[in-house]
Amino acid sequence: MSKLADLKPNHFKWTMDGAVAVIRLDRPERKNPLTFESYAELRDTFRDLSYAEDVDAVVFASNGGNFCSGGDVHDIIGPLVKMDMKQLLAFTRMTGDLVKAMLGCGKPVISAVDGVCVGAGAIISMASDLRLATPEAKTGFLFTKVGLAGCDMGACAILPRIIGQGRAADLLYTGRIMSADEGYNWGFFNALHGADELDDQALKLAHRIAAGPTFANGITKTQLNHEWNMSPDQAIEAEAQAQAICMQTKDFERAYHAFVAKEKPVFEGN
Repeated sequence: MSKLADLKPNHFKWTMDGAVAVIRLDRPERKNPLTFESYAELRDTFRDLSYAEDVDAVVFASNGGNFCSGGDVHDIIGPLVKMDMKQLLAFTRMTGDLVKAMLGCGKPVISAVDGVCVGAGAIISMASDLRLATPEAKTGFLFTKVGLAGCDMGACAILPRIIGQGRAADLLYTGRIMSADEGYNWGFFNALHGADELDDQALKLAHRIAAGPTFANGITKTQLNHEWNMSPDQAIEAEAQAQAICMQTKDFERAYHAFVAKEKPVFEGN
């Protein structure tokens, strides 16, 4: 196990609020685009999170009124048109590895989306476990707008699971903006909050989850991500094994004793 509380990344902001890590992209003057370097550093950070014992949940927040404007036109898209196939595939695999790392980090990830959330920014919010937004949030999977397919970074696999096949097809074929109200009504966003309370609500939710049995939370995340590929019989067996593992934890025993004593359990993550 490792500790990440003192992480000092070069390409995004990282702060800790108790056991909750808060990530913000740090180019607000350009609506927080991604670069080759920030992609790679985010990927590596989420990979490291799976071993971090001092982080129990993550909030991926907005900055300067916007979440993320996707890949930087000058720093990413410009160089991509000059690359050969081998270089292009290395890039697309790296961006996909960020999503894999988010899904595999073992920590609940909450996106707090304000303003622009497009391209790879929309993917980051999609790859989160929970999504909160402001009424001003504008989410778009813009890949067709730049001559690419909608199947970027797992969008064709994950987005239909959240909002349904037909709605996902609408967004991925047209590249149009999904309003915050649409996102909420379709189940993409779990809740809408005013810009002045978005961060507080995201942190409140993160702390509520982090106060639960964090080892078991990691199991829940794993099963949510894996069971789409299982038959019902396989899923039931996988959950039987997963739950038996959780029943060996001290947190399960703590909950029992607290229930008997009519007290609220205090979980410790083991």
